[in-house]
Amino acid sequence: MQRYIAMWSGPRNISTAMMRAWGNRNDTLVCDEPLYAHYLLATEHTGHPGYDETIRRHETNWRKVVASLTAPLPAGKTIFYQKHMAHHVLDGMQLDWIDELTNCFLIRDPREMLLSLIEFLPNPTTRETGLPLQVESFERASRSMGAAPPVIDAKDVLSDPEGMLRALCTRVDVPFSERMLTWPLGPRETDGAWAPHWYAKVYETTSFGPYRRKSGAVPERLRPVLCECQQLYEQLYRFRIVPQRQSPHPTANPPAQSV
Repeated sequence: MQRYIAMWSGPRNISTAMMRAWGNRNDTLVCDEPLYAHYLLATEHTGHPGYDETIRRHETNWRKVVASLTAPLPAGKTIFYQKHMAHHVLDGMQLDWIDELTNCFLIRDPREMLLSLIEFLPNPTTRETGLPLQVESFERASRSMGAAPPVIDAKDVLSDPEGMLRALCTRVDVPFSERMLTWPLGPRETDGAWAPHWYAKVYETTSFGPYRRKSGAVPERLRPVLCECQQLYEQLYRFRIVPQRQSPHPTANPPAQSV
């Protein structure tokens, strides 16, 4: 059975490290923010690092992108892991294709996320954090599934990578692989054209690093954004899954835990 996993995130949420984990599986194809070029062209956000190269190298027609996201997988691949930025889904796009995917949501404490994001975008809006669209997509997926889809928090992943990845794999009904815990250094062919601008730290990693609380305070000008983000984050956080311990019985299929 083929599994199409859409991980809906916002920027600076360890989303690239998560893509590395899935991309190191032998059975998995990954793609990196496939709607980014369309988003940049439609919004004319020329201040984004790598704007020109992203539009030049990647498909800007969202309908063609969507067709590729739901197309049959190549031989030898049974999982298609799609790293999405939620805010790349713009008004006017048809969304029925999302219902065909196994939707998951990656979140991060808004204070830490904003402190990281302003290194690249000095004055992000609430929408540019992805959180409003994550909440909308979560609610849509919940209605479609009849239950809450998986939500994972970045701090939980960094605190217990194996436990969280095991829990996520259980929830999306795929076997856990030890290969998800480490990966080779450097860039990948699957990285987007924007990677040299955004992924410098990820290039230097071979695994999820330990959680370290990010110090500092969000600038006063962004306090309203932080307040909005916190409220949205909390709506998703209460549905987050928790780490799963390896079963002492290899044939057992322990139920997913949630809070």
